[in-house]
Amino acid sequence: MRILMLDLDTLRPDHLSCYGYSRKTSPAIDSVAEDGILFENYHCSDAPCLPSRAALTTGRFGIHNGVVNHGGLAADLRLTGIDRGFKDPRLENNLFHIFRRAGLHTASVSPFAERHSAFWFNAGFNEIINTGKSGGETADEILPPAMDWLEKNAEKENWFLHINFWDPHTPYRAPMELGNPFEKDPAPAWITEEVFAEHLKHVGPHSTNEIGMYQDSAPAGLPRQVGKAANLKEVKQVIDGYDVDIFYMDSKIKRILDFLKDKGLYEDTAVIVTSDHGENLGELGIYSEHATADEITTRIPMIVKWPDCKSSRTDKGLHYHLDLLPTLADLLGSKPYEKWDGQSYAKALKDGTDCGRDYLVLSQCAHVCQRSVRFGDYIYIRTYHDGFHLFEKEMLFNLKEDYHEQRNLAKDRPDLCADACRYLVDWNQDMLMTADSDADPLWTVMLEGGPFHAKGNLKQYIKRLEATGRVEGARLLRERHPEEFR
Repeated sequence: MRILMLDLDTLRPDHLSCYGYSRKTSPAIDSVAEDGILFENYHCSDAPCLPSRAALTTGRFGIHNGVVNHGGLAADLRLTGIDRGFKDPRLENNLFHIFRRAGLHTASVSPFAERHSAFWFNAGFNEIINTGKSGGETADEILPPAMDWLEKNAEKENWFLHINFWDPHTPYRAPMELGNPFEKDPAPAWITEEVFAEHLKHVGPHSTNEIGMYQDSAPAGLPRQVGKAANLKEVKQVIDGYDVDIFYMDSKIKRILDFLKDKGLYEDTAVIVTSDHGENLGELGIYSEHATADEITTRIPMIVKWPDCKSSRTDKGLHYHLDLLPTLADLLGSKPYEKWDGQSYAKALKDGTDCGRDYLVLSQCAHVCQRSVRFGDYIYIRTYHDGFHLFEKEMLFNLKEDYHEQRNLAKDRPDLCADACRYLVDWNQDMLMTADSDADPLWTVMLEGGPFHAKGNLKQYIKRLEATGRVEGARLLRERHPEEFR
């Protein structure tokens, strides 16, 4: 068997044509969707990059594996402890070992392990090709080693190849010679003048005034990435930058797919297309970042083309990305590991059986500390640390009517908030009852002073707010975060 996994960083599904986007950003990815199954409601359990891939590869929530932050104690996998044998059973049962167990030769083209000092990510690979720029690679730098590997190995039997493209992760970096295929396309209609006027008042990293996190300077040599957006024309530049990155990456994916087709291998090769998280492009007042536990950050694409599975279908069930591990184990005939948190949706692939969950609990502790509950048409977001955005403690959005999360219904629908809180409490209890530790890593992050990308930055940021006339925002942040001034 041959399996290709395209691990595409920071890719929100609603900016792919196959998910209904009006711009033609993704013809190559669309072609895989035409041949496979597209999952509509697929979410990373823990955002962003490091927690997401820790959950994906271990098949365990961050509350179990310990990884929820980008630094501090909650950025490393928990030690197995006294029960650890000669080998770590978690890594022997991780995502990539599943393919080894099935007799496949495994290879990865990715700098991820080095980028986050997450070398457990490499467990299970026979070959690791580190492209060496810690996630600063363009698709043009990922493609050559991937193609080289395929030219040497594609016609062999029984391989698994993981290719990790970093576009469209910020900064948006598609070569300028590509131009702007979306120059004549309008900006999203939901960002009206009225909405943008509110965004201009927003304080917090990656707001319109500080798209560069806590400042407004754009990175040198990368003209597609803007440091701030003062008007709707510049908002369009932000969104165009993101979409052009997708289009650019997609053109390299086409090269890979065309190669397999030319060799007569595509038909019988399984293809998995997914991501680690999405990207806020105005939602919650945040631009060019994946900084919350909302729908936009946590929802990811999942497209599976698998031999002998029904194709050209859409699955609408609720799934975690960590469900992929038990699903693949099921498809490959491998014994499941008793400590996986995921549940198999292999039947959804094989015959369209509904394997969706009743609700999902989603976490973010690197930019903010939030847990959210995705249920029905709604997402409920509970904020423990706002990452200096002045978010309300409770937020509730009707995603069917308000996908871009503009109207907080928490005060209007206390009944739904109560339902979500019950789901959250039940999930938390279940997780702690089955944990190897008595500590919830969210609270580890809180006790360390807050999320990695927030703590220690407020004093300087308040100086900028005051210097740019946002005195009221500075005052409110001082009141909410006195710990930053002790």
